[in-house]
Amino acid sequence: MSDATDTGPVLAADGRPLKRSLQRALRAEKLRALALIAPLLIFILVTFIAPIADMLFRSVENEIVSDTLPRTTLALDGWDHKSGQIPSEDVFAAFTYDLVAAAERKQHTRLGTRLNYEMTGISSLFRKTGRRVDDFGELYMDQFVDLDPAWVEPATWVTLFADPAWISSFEDWQAGDRKDATRPQPLFVASDTLGTILPETTDSYTEFARVAQTVNADSPLEETPWAPVYEALYRDLSRADSAAIAALEGPARTLLAPAQAAVAGFRTETLSDLYIDVDKDWGDPEVWATIQAFTPKYTAGYFLNAVDLQQTADGIAVQPEDQRIYFLLFKRTMFMSMMIMGSCVLLGYPIAYLLSNLSLRASNLLLILVLLPFWASLLVRTSAWKVLLQQQGVINDVLVWLGLVDDGHRLVMINNQFGTIVAMTHILLPFMILPLYSVMKTIPHTYVRAAKSLGATNWTAFWRVYFPQSVPGIGAGCILVFILSIGYYITPELVGGTTGTFISNRIAYHISSSLNWGLAAALGAILLAVVLILYWAYDRLVGIDNVSLG
Repeated sequence: MSDATDTGPVLAADGRPLKRSLQRALRAEKLRALALIAPLLIFILVTFIAPIADMLFRSVENEIVSDTLPRTTLALDGWDHKSGQIPSEDVFAAFTYDLVAAAERKQHTRLGTRLNYEMTGISSLFRKTGRRVDDFGELYMDQFVDLDPAWVEPATWVTLFADPAWISSFEDWQAGDRKDATRPQPLFVASDTLGTILPETTDSYTEFARVAQTVNADSPLEETPWAPVYEALYRDLSRADSAAIAALEGPARTLLAPAQAAVAGFRTETLSDLYIDVDKDWGDPEVWATIQAFTPKYTAGYFLNAVDLQQTADGIAVQPEDQRIYFLLFKRTMFMSMMIMGSCVLLGYPIAYLLSNLSLRASNLLLILVLLPFWASLLVRTSAWKVLLQQQGVINDVLVWLGLVDDGHRLVMINNQFGTIVAMTHILLPFMILPLYSVMKTIPHTYVRAAKSLGATNWTAFWRVYFPQSVPGIGAGCILVFILSIGYYITPELVGGTTGTFISNRIAYHISSSLNWGLAAALGAILLAVVLILYWAYDRLVGIDNVSLG
């Protein structure tokens, strides 16, 4: 008989290795657990993580400038804003092609609003110019049409600049049912032949054709090009190679060869003069420097504005003194939040101590009074404090009646920091009492009695025995009150006046009134970072493990 021991794998009842069976069972358990928490996880991702990620992205996103002015962005690369001169005619031409397309798409006002955050007045500049830019080039348009009436015919432009493959697909689309949503109009595609000889004209006409198709739902065969397209044609023909045009065939040579010969005698105008006639601010290099500074797709400008700095063409600079408000608001928010938190600790600790030492019936009755404010609207509670604290309010009337305050020198307790601290302390006090009460309820009273039996005074027993055990409740209450207070904006808006508002009021203003969502996102991101830093500091000094809700 052999004494050898079987060293093979342990098998499960189904004949598979036990280790593999256990791994499979554990994996199935994890998948079931994930399926159970999946709804909550999706809810958190959609309502919490995604908004924060979107906020962080908006605080640096700046694609509207480069997307709306793609040609201008490239043309401004070679311009030196330090020269003190406005850009060249090439930049004005590129800007014209971009602006007329943006005006047709109704995007120029949004672009002006974005740049107006950086330089006041640009918004009205874009609106005013957007109404006139489609006239730029009419001088050349009239002269081309006088030379040959075919230049005003839409079919002429399609014949010259459209790719033959696009013309074929467009004719197929025209022959079918135009109302069929499954067969959209094929987007215009330019011919490569003229694209190399007349690049500006090909580019600007392609932009016109696609805007006509997508924005106006028209056909390029039915619409005469914008006047700036004729401006581009004049510029191209003035610089085009005569041999290249002479080598063209068919309608292209028939139309372009005499046009090139004629442009030398055309009456001319400069685009820079046209823009300055619309508004003299276009002759200010600072306007163009602002556009150039914000052409990158991502910018730190919003964050710089949020700390009273600004991004300029020359780099980072300090905001004018009368516009430096955000750093002050951040300091005020931190200070007042700390004051509110401290007030809640001072007022909430004795109440929680009393509740925890009363009988169950009495403590439940008083706890209802603590929770009673939750049953009233926040707006009603805040408005009540306006009635109580105003100079002709209840508190001042009582003080005057008692003779403590002269009627001509009533206390100013509203529309300032004091009013905000009082109102918010009242609103947030339950958030301090409840964590304290839940922790104090778990502290055995025998500890204090034992300390007294060993000779400790009432104060020593409380401070050395009871208080350390209540610190987790203080920590939980402080975190709740502090985080809630820095994000409040309704109460400070109603009772804070000019000196008692928080940074959250400014964030709300930019979201709902000025619509500067980028700056609002930057302010929110900084506020989030400050909270996380303070949370980290609290964890290092006190220890987050010491926080308890009971």
